[in-house]
Amino acid sequence: MEFEGTVFRIMPVTKGTSARGEWQRQDVVFEYADGTYSRKICVTFFNKPDDVARLKEGATYQVSVNVESREYNGRWYTDIRAWRLQPKQTEAPAAPMPDLPPIAEEPSYASSPAAEVDDLPF
Repeated sequence: MEFEGTVFRIMPVTKGTSARGEWQRQDVVFEYADGTYSRKICVTFFNKPDDVARLKEGATYQVSVNVESREYNGRWYTDIRAWRLQPKQTEAPAAPMPDLPPIAEEPSYASSPAAEVDDLPF
């Protein structure tokens, strides 16, 4: 799933240790326009400190996420994890056309009969 959102808030880093080793996660709240309303969505960056370090509050990004829900003790939890992040491509203003030299007019051969060109085959 992809969406285009503006960074609303970058939350603090959470670190820990598991059987697989050290891990860190950081949540980032994005604001995106869904039709006429603006909505907020909290996206988790798991072991991606470099991606989060590039983010700036107020900047717009194209975010690719995986959405997954799981059950624990009769309650359901939804996790939204980012797997790709790209800055929004701003459209560059059109480059002005360079000034072109004026088009030279072709010489007129009709004014002098001696200058007529015979292009017919023999």
